[in-house]
This record gives sequence, C-alpha cells and structure tokens, in this order.
Amino acid sequence: MNNKSFMRKVLVCLLWVVSFASSAQSYVIEQVKDNVYRFSAGHYHSVFMITDKGAFVTDPINADAAKWLKKAIHSRFGVAIKFMAYSHNHIDHTLGGEFLVDEQTTVVAHRYADEDMRWTKAPVRFADVTFTDSFTAELGQSSVQLSYFGPNNGRGNVSMHFMPANVMFVVDWVVLGRMPYKDLQGYDIHGMIRSTEQLLASHDFDILVGGHAQMGDKGDVRRYLAYLKTLYNSVRDALLAGHTLTQMQQQLHFPEFSHLPMYQQWRAQNIAGVYRTLIEESYFNFRPDVSVKENEH
Repeated sequence: MNNKSFMRKVLVCLLWVVSFASSAQSYVIEQVKDNVYRFSAGHYHSVFMITDKGAFVTDPINADAAKWLKKAIHSRFGVAIKFMAYSHNHIDHTLGGEFLVDEQTTVVAHRYADEDMRWTKAPVRFADVTFTDSFTAELGQSSVQLSYFGPNNGRGNVSMHFMPANVMFVVDWVVLGRMPYKDLQGYDIHGMIRSTEQLLASHDFDILVGGHAQMGDKGDVRRYLAYLKTLYNSVRDALLAGHTLTQMQQQLHFPEFSHLPMYQQWRAQNIAGVYRTLIEESYFNFRPDVSVKENEH
C-alpha cells in the first residue's frame, strides 16, 4: 500500500469517528486489540468482537447506546450481530438489549442473571441461552469464553475472555484505575476477592477492560486485589478491636492507594461498605468476642 492510499484510509476512519461523535458526543468506539473493541457511553463501557462470521457484543447499557452501537457495527463493519452476552443482571448494564440484537442474534446470560431479570420482570431482552459454570461462543477463528466464579457483584456476574486477541472483559467486580464504587452497593466483598483471585489464576490475559474506569493488565488487577484485601482486613481488624464505624472512617487510611481517583471522596464509604458486610453477612454483632454498639449497625 502506498502512502496516499494509507492516508486516504486513515482519513476515512477519522471522518467516521467524527461523524458519529458529532451526533452523540458521549459514544466512542476504540480498538482494544486485533478484532476486539471497547464501546463507551459516558462512564460505562462494553466490549464487542468483529469476525467474518458476525459480531459478538456485550452489555447494551441503555436503549440509546444500543441503537447507536448497532448502527455503528452495521455501517462500519458490515456484519450481523450473532451473539449478545450480559455480564450480569444489573439494570444499568442490561437495558436496551432489544435494540442491539439482530433477527438471528443469540442472547446469552448466566442462569442467575437470567433468573433475576425474569423474577423481577426487568424491562430487558431475556436470554435465549443460559449456563452454570462456563459457556463458549465460537465465531470462525475467534471465540469468547464466559466463566462464572461465584457471587461477586450483582447476580450471575461473569468474565468474558476474547481469543485469540487475549482480551478479558469484567464488569464491576474488577475496577482498574479508580476506587470501588462508593459504599459498595451490590458488592459481595468476599466474592470479589475470591473471584479476582480465581480470574488471575485461571486466565492469562493481556488486557482487561472493565465496565467502568480504565483498561489495564494483570499487574493492574493484582494491585486492585491488594486494595480489596487491605480494605477488608483493616475494617475487620478494627471491628475486632472494638472500634466504631465512625472511628474507622476517621482513623483508617491507605496511603499506598491514595493516588487512586475518588480516594478522598470514597475512602470512608468503602469502609462503611465492608463494615456493613461484616454486620449483615458475617453477623459480627452476634459474636461474643466482638463489641458492637446497637446504634452502630
């Protein structure tokens, strides 16, 4: 390819990005690696994979985002959407699926995510296929392996491993380059630690894309796991020592993680989230070796 041809192709791509960005400035598509792309709708992210057999898409996020992404995939790549997979049940990631699918799209979800969406009568496109432990979708020479590592955030939250690009997609229970969200609403702190350990042990991925915040590698995931363990262990030990939640929020600081965005805003709320888990799930207030004031929970 000569330089003029190359520059023409670059210009066409840039014009495509600008034209779509001008109509919806909060929607962005960027190539992660090879045939795997990240779609961003504000501070929400999903992932899709393009093959000559069709596209594999993940969370629709909402109706407007889903409509925009479907149009973008059709116009830019010229392929049908063969699979749509939900990361988990939370409505802020699952809305709009009916606008993202094509006529022959197979919708996939973990059985617990699907069960929750059906039981709660969520206004979403329900799954055609569910699974318990793992599910693999194959599209030509590419594949996506969905794996369930147990409870972590919401119900039926799974990892998605895109091959051969070797890109991992995880929503909410791994968040890179930022503090975990506020007071950990919907988080199972035990499960998040366990699931992240299993993710690191069972998959050798190059890049991890999250449903929020930044992309990173396995080193970034290990640093995130270190924060979760530090947070949990610190709150547990303070509670065992008889400290109140207010005392913990005043005294517990994590200087090795203070560089993370939202550290100042969410540190105290992260502490409250783990404290709540220890009271509500681990019943620390019923233990004879722990002194918890009734008005502290």
